[in-house]
Amino acid sequence: MRTVVDLTRCQGYAQCVFLAPDVFELHGEEGLLYATAVPDDQEERVRQAAAACPVQAILLGEEVTSGAR
Repeated sequence: MRTVVDLTRCQGYAQCVFLAPDVFELHGEEGLLYATAVPDDQEERVRQAAAACPVQAILLGEEVTSGAR
């Protein structure tokens, strides 16, 4: 699975960091670092993180491909 975070939309609520700390990490107070290639064992956690994002800034799988057109 691939993931992309729209950093212009991201407001730093950090729900993703709490739900998938092996994929998402806060850098400083507002910077977000994340893995674009999600390990197989983290896919469910990343799906939960995307669903929990209050501003829907996390795109997954097919959304990443279709958003790049």
